[in-house]
Amino acid sequence: MPEIKAAIDPKHAILLVMDYQPGILSNLPGANELLARMADTIKLLRGRGVQIGYVRVAFTDTDHETIPEHNSRFKELATNGKMHHESPQTAIHAEVAPEPGDIVVRKTRVGPFTTTDLDRQLHDRQIDTLILAGVSTSGVVLSTVREAADRDYQVFVLEDGSADSDQAVHDMLIQRVFPRQARVISVADLPQLLESR
Repeated sequence: MPEIKAAIDPKHAILLVMDYQPGILSNLPGANELLARMADTIKLLRGRGVQIGYVRVAFTDTDHETIPEHNSRFKELATNGKMHHESPQTAIHAEVAPEPGDIVVRKTRVGPFTTTDLDRQLHDRQIDTLILAGVSTSGVVLSTVREAADRDYQVFVLEDGSADSDQAVHDMLIQRVFPRQARVISVADLPQLLESR
């Protein structure tokens, strides 16, 4: 297991709030509690000087047209015109809405790096530490942990800031998979991690 620092430097960290969108949260049990917890977390980290970033999945008409037939995850969305970038269902949920100065990227695949300029924006701000919260754990969070680790970011996963429609899958990833490349923490751990640097 990799050595992971036990502190977060606010000047070089970002909270990435991923796929917190009405069209995704509407199918998630406990979404209201998750949104309230994340709103408090955003407020806490913003107050400590941590950069806040948002990732949303949404497609233009052109994006839909370029999804190949063999892409089983996204082809149905393309065929039915779902998750259109102008739909209120793809907006970032109002409970955790961005503020001026936040990073916001729109992606067209599961992970946040391959179809966005997120990596460049993070490097431009000298950010080397990612705090991840997302829906779903088996989708965007898993993809982000893997790629962020490969890109040499220090990665923290908020176990109670992430959720999955399958609780058993969430638990398995949090307990057995993520600790190999990230530090799994809870929202309650953040104040101490920010103060211990």
